[in-house]
Amino acid sequence: MISPEKEEFVVITLNGTEVEVPNGINAVEAAALHGKEVPHYCYHPKLSIAGNCRMCLVEMGTPMRDRATGEPILEDNGGPKIGWVPKPVIGCATNVSPGMHIRTESDLVNECREGIMEFLLVNHPLDCPICDQAGECRLQEFATDYGRGYSRYIERKNVKPKRTRLGPRVTLDDERCILCSRCIRFSQEVAKDDVLGFVDRGSFSTLTCFPGKELANNYSLNTVDICPVGALTSTDFRFKMRVWFLKESKSICSESSSGCNTLVSSREGVIQRITPRRNDLVNDTWMTDSGRELYKSVQSEDRIRRPSADGSDLPLEDAISRAFETLKEKKLGLVANCRSTLEEQFLTQRLAELTDAKVFIRGHFGEDDGILLSADRTPNLRGALVAGLTNQYPAEHLNELNQSISDGEIDALLVIGEDLLESGITQENLDKISLVFMGTTQNSSSSSANVVLPGLSVFEKSGSFINRSFLLQCFDQAIPGPAGLLSECKILSKLVNLFSNETKVLSELHDVWQAMSSMEDSVLSGIEFSEIKKGAVQLDGSKWKHLSFVEKEALHHKPMDLITA
Repeated sequence: MISPEKEEFVVITLNGTEVEVPNGINAVEAAALHGKEVPHYCYHPKLSIAGNCRMCLVEMGTPMRDRATGEPILEDNGGPKIGWVPKPVIGCATNVSPGMHIRTESDLVNECREGIMEFLLVNHPLDCPICDQAGECRLQEFATDYGRGYSRYIERKNVKPKRTRLGPRVTLDDERCILCSRCIRFSQEVAKDDVLGFVDRGSFSTLTCFPGKELANNYSLNTVDICPVGALTSTDFRFKMRVWFLKESKSICSESSSGCNTLVSSREGVIQRITPRRNDLVNDTWMTDSGRELYKSVQSEDRIRRPSADGSDLPLEDAISRAFETLKEKKLGLVANCRSTLEEQFLTQRLAELTDAKVFIRGHFGEDDGILLSADRTPNLRGALVAGLTNQYPAEHLNELNQSISDGEIDALLVIGEDLLESGITQENLDKISLVFMGTTQNSSSSSANVVLPGLSVFEKSGSFINRSFLLQCFDQAIPGPAGLLSECKILSKLVNLFSNETKVLSELHDVWQAMSSMEDSVLSGIEFSEIKKGAVQLDGSKWKHLSFVEKEALHHKPMDLITA
């Protein structure tokens, strides 16, 4: 990927005005840089050029030169004479060059757009009021902005199949398809799962899966995102909600260490869908299908909604006090979590220092898919490294903790989110110790705990993660948490105050960040939370190159610009 500092800029003339644009970009992007919209359907900045919708037609000309001498041909006023191409050209496949002239607004261009739009609507159904794409449909928008406003076609429309199942998560309404081929190119070039294609000809052309195949890869819903009309729909979201009712919040996918940027769409405190948010440094405009399902855990039956002690519900403040009484003056162990936010991990480390607790951390790993599902199935293992909770590649079990309990080195345990039986701790050892559990869902740890402190999901709080490329990114709260509950950050802050007798509570993110950024010899030194809110911050990962898990992850990490090249 070319950095902005190294890009070469050239001067072109856009609608009669000289402007600077990066050399080699196409006319669609060049015009957009200067506030001029070139309507398009088949073009997508992260896919190859198809040039089949013809909606992006523009007029293009270049300075003329004498064929014999190669010298520029000049007008009477001394300016270069422009040789205009006789017919409009497609902007998506026209790369700019020095001196090029482009017209995105002219009688010829407008006439072409009206003709193309009329052609696209010949067989398109008039079902905008019930279409899932209504409110974010490019066909609807461009028909209003660039269409004639009426159709000369009076014959019966060609009716195509509806409600066609392309895969377990994607449903096709083929009568809405404008044959842009974005979905086909995405499947071929990004997902590497070539299963889609067109059959038949002319107005009978139909999108379908190859015989014996279906659109079932873990990136299939990205085809719904990039479909410019309502042809491809999410089976799960289909007819569920009007998009103009949704509130969109910026978030980070917590499925793995890739750190995909997402938009969480909710209404009245209920999440309706998750879609990718463009970030060329991390995920381009894609995300996994499995990552879109994570919000359903918010309403799961095993969600912990009330604090408790010894099986009895009690107010959260009382539960925190009981947790303090349970843990104080004990040989304490602390099971940290790679799914915690960086702020929570910082407070976890501070709590460990105050109590001389022995810290344990578990890794969660799977197979890297080479795209956006990394081998590290947690969003913030690098945060645990930066916070000082670990300095080695964590195992998928806690055998060392199990042995420490058996040897009597630990008689009380604070567990953040992890399932201890699943992590290799025996039930016999669990029965030996006092246990405080902090988390969002029930598991063997919460069942064995003396005190349970409910936490908030990643959708119900704000914070930050460090992804596999040591890119520090923040996310915003999307929905309110259950009544009476606090985030783990605030609970940990209260525990820190109880163990330290401090009066200042680091309960707000900017307070925590002020403490984090003031640490000497820290990679976070000097970083303000407001800086992260403006955009991602690249940390210096070279400082930890000697650690085995950084090298191991580097073997799997493939930048998105290489994947889509």
